[in-house]
Amino acid sequence: MRVLVTRPQPQADDWVARLRAQGIDALALPLLGIADLADPAPLAARWLRLHGTDAPALLVFVSPNAVARFFAQRPPAARWPAGVLAAAPGPGTAAALQQQGVAEAALVQPAADSAQFDAEALWQQLRLRDWRGRSAWIVRGEGGRDTLAEWLRAAGADVHYVQAYRRGAPEWTDVERAHLAAALAAPAEHLWLLSSSEGVGHLRTLAPQADWAAGAALASHPRIAQAARALGFGRVAEAAPHFDVQCRAIGRL
Repeated sequence: MRVLVTRPQPQADDWVARLRAQGIDALALPLLGIADLADPAPLAARWLRLHGTDAPALLVFVSPNAVARFFAQRPPAARWPAGVLAAAPGPGTAAALQQQGVAEAALVQPAADSAQFDAEALWQQLRLRDWRGRSAWIVRGEGGRDTLAEWLRAAGADVHYVQAYRRGAPEWTDVERAHLAAALAAPAEHLWLLSSSEGVGHLRTLAPQADWAAGAALASHPRIAQAARALGFGRVAEAAPHFDVQCRAIGRL
């Protein structure tokens, strides 16, 4: 079975390489397109504020791409400021933050044994702190869920969104369109590795006439699994987004 990795780039290519190293046939077919901001100046200005008197107490990064785009605007030699927490909803984002030099002591993430890795799991850690009168930034693309912001505001925090990139439907190459055609022609020979309910939604427009009844998907969250079933996938399994966990799940399918 060929695994179609639908994460945005460059995470898709990274997962493909790691899966192939485990002997798994995999191809990248991103269902989300990530692009830089037309004007990065406001994002660069946030770095100046990070080291100023009005620095926030917390930055929440919603994805590895949020980390990459935010840190791309870091001034030369700038370090992560002392006393500022960086929060990640899952292991991929946490690893990206550590690769950028954020110390483990400044990192907040769900417990390693969490059933899911999402805003709800992250909030279980954040809720243990006092947010009254403190500022928090949520670094993300355009749009997204507001649940975590609502919880932080209810806890007394002053919450602001920081747009770090533009998000939308992918712009596929002819090769990627050929991968889609092959998957639709032989659904039993392909497994869709789904990591975003928004990405699942893009399949409706990318393949509006497709019949997904014979398709198989492995979703990294119940909401994503629900979106896949709503689209019509006949077989949908779930596995947490840890690489090793997903590899074992792929082996069972």
